[in-house]
Amino acid sequence: MPTYQYACNNCGEQLEVVQKFSDDALTVCPNCQGELRKVFSAVGIVFKGSGFYRTDNRSSSTSTPATTTPSKPAETKTESAPAPASTTS
Repeated sequence: MPTYQYACNNCGEQLEVVQKFSDDALTVCPNCQGELRKVFSAVGIVFKGSGFYRTDNRSSSTSTPATTTPSKPAETKTESAPAPASTTS
């Protein structure tokens, strides 16, 4: 739940209240019964750019099914060179 900051127009009292998005804003100061106003400040983090999406780091082909059948590894022939003759005397 977000924390909202309020300030009283009469006594200058500052308070922070944790409220749900659906809760109504406070209007009465608990200190002097004066009128409260919400205080807005700059956000701590800003994401700039065209957007951040769940699919940004995934492959672009969406028509292929998610499950694939494993294939056999290709058989490769390796030619081995004859071992060098050892010369022992």
